[in-house]
Amino acid sequence: MSALPRLVVVFGPTASGKSALGIDLAEKLGGEILVCDSTQLYRHFDIGTAKVPAAERHGIPHHLVDLVEPSEIFTAGDYRRRALEVLEDLCSRKALPILTAGTGLYLRALLEGLADAPQRSEEIRARLRRKAEKRGPAHLHRALARLDPESAARISAADTQKIIRAIELRLLTGKPVGEIHRSGRDALQGYEIIKLGLLPPRAALYARIHARTDAMLKAGWLAEVRALVASGVRADAKPFQFIGYSQLREHLAGRLSEKDAVQQIQQATRHFAKRQLTWFRKESGVHWLPGFGDAPEITAAALAIVKS
Repeated sequence: MSALPRLVVVFGPTASGKSALGIDLAEKLGGEILVCDSTQLYRHFDIGTAKVPAAERHGIPHHLVDLVEPSEIFTAGDYRRRALEVLEDLCSRKALPILTAGTGLYLRALLEGLADAPQRSEEIRARLRRKAEKRGPAHLHRALARLDPESAARISAADTQKIIRAIELRLLTGKPVGEIHRSGRDALQGYEIIKLGLLPPRAALYARIHARTDAMLKAGWLAEVRALVASGVRADAKPFQFIGYSQLREHLAGRLSEKDAVQQIQQATRHFAKRQLTWFRKESGVHWLPGFGDAPEITAAALAIVKS
């Protein structure tokens, strides 16, 4: 076993049981959770981002959740900075850090570092925002597909903010985002990194995605969205672009039936899971686990890998 402190990374598609496996490992190994999810860092957006309720955390501390208000911008660089602070603290207390990752870009930022990308161009961004308002985000996504097919394949057509940044980088540097990110990185040092990848059967995963959507709605997701709208959260706030929140907001505005909203949420989530798997399959040195993170046999296999 390496003399370096260990960092356990659990990743997989949405609804694959990352959180459950992370908590189980933390209970058995004296660990704490670092959440690597670009949606769960926003306060007040709870049910649809699948935050683990405090009562279900089994007393295990969860870091990097509820960091910013909906109106704030939070980047992969911000995530890396905050995560490094938490890792330093856990290392000083001899607690095992367990990273539960659903956002591939944030995971890559932490483990591999970030390239020296140019600063934002407000002129370019304003021009692209006007195009999105006039012709819709799908128009921008098609433009990105021509300029940078790799980025277009991993960015949702509804995620205007990421689309704009990707086009902006392409225009400013003349390079696709992937090429920028692969150059000049400062990789994480000083840890033995153990990567555990969840790979449940596709049909079972899609069934769980549908069931979880229904469970979130029964848990009050629509009421949460209604309260967020009433509290004055702007329609163009980043979290209102998240899967589910955008559709439920359209439903509340009378532009989408509840049935159609649910179907669109489920479809978008399935597509998101496919994009996550495409991203995570590019990771090296992964111990792939063929099942859900809450299955006893998967937990046992994960424990054996971490302890070896």
